[in-house]
Amino acid sequence: MARNDLGAIAQAMVATGKGILAADESTGTIGKRFDSIQVENNEIERRNYRDLLFQTKALNSYISGVILYDETLRQRSADSTSFVDLLSRQGILPGIKVDMGAKNLALCPGETITEGLDNLAIRCDEYVQLGAKFAKWRAVIDIAKNIPSATCVVANAHALARYAAICQQSGLVPIVEPEVLMDGDHDIDRCEEVTEATLSAVYDALRIHKVVLEHTVLKPSMVISGKKCAKQANVAEVAERTVRILKRTVPAAVAGVVFLSGGQSDTLATEHLNAMNQLGPLPWPVSFSYGRALQQAALKAWHGKPENVTTAQAALAHRSHMNSLASIGQYQSSLEK
Repeated sequence: MARNDLGAIAQAMVATGKGILAADESTGTIGKRFDSIQVENNEIERRNYRDLLFQTKALNSYISGVILYDETLRQRSADSTSFVDLLSRQGILPGIKVDMGAKNLALCPGETITEGLDNLAIRCDEYVQLGAKFAKWRAVIDIAKNIPSATCVVANAHALARYAAICQQSGLVPIVEPEVLMDGDHDIDRCEEVTEATLSAVYDALRIHKVVLEHTVLKPSMVISGKKCAKQANVAEVAERTVRILKRTVPAAVAGVVFLSGGQSDTLATEHLNAMNQLGPLPWPVSFSYGRALQQAALKAWHGKPENVTTAQAALAHRSHMNSLASIGQYQSSLEK
């Protein structure tokens, strides 16, 4: 596959029965994960953990690509093989997180704008040279009293579009990730309203910035009740509303949709994905790009101990397999046993 063949890369990212592993936690974020299992957050332990993930047997049966952090893209496994080569030899595409995180949005209290556009073209060119095939940029849209504002939605859509255009110019397939947070007490109606407005703004901005939609992958959040909402929507309702909003806003030209888990439990994220695919046929492949919902069981099994590596890898393989089945609508809860 040619490095700059964006069409082929985008199609490979959303290959049937496969999803994307998000292993792009920043040093600070992975430190919080390590704190939960009493593991020191240093370069060696971060390397050991990512090595565990990427050397899981049969991972390439379920995973098409892995999103890496800058440090991880440059690291080598215990046997001195670069992680880029380790993944590539398995037919897994290496990707890179390129945003610099969400910062306070001026004059919009409680809202954020994702930064990182400065020198992005230079960084993307370097990442291509290091072997990255795709990139990811996350915008954060919160729901609370009087927010999100139109200012926040439009500003983040604009940044996502500029990022996507720069990536394509450099030879990377952009994953476009507008995450509507599920942390509040809002009901599913409010989530649906905000998600539709956000996705509409994103695709308006992508068109204005001449982004080739066939060479993009969307990573949205699901239409779901806020965590603090007294009434939680069931799996069928989440699936129906999410698919409805996608059909209203996402052009059929987009290569595929890979959902983020957004703090859902491992199995609930799988159930939601499965229910969506059972509503097909859909205009695009609909799969997963999970971080915690794939890694959490493996992290707990590992606990930083070499003797637990095999058990941790089995946990990752299992969750990857379950979500692979969900991506084609063939998951059954009985398989969890």
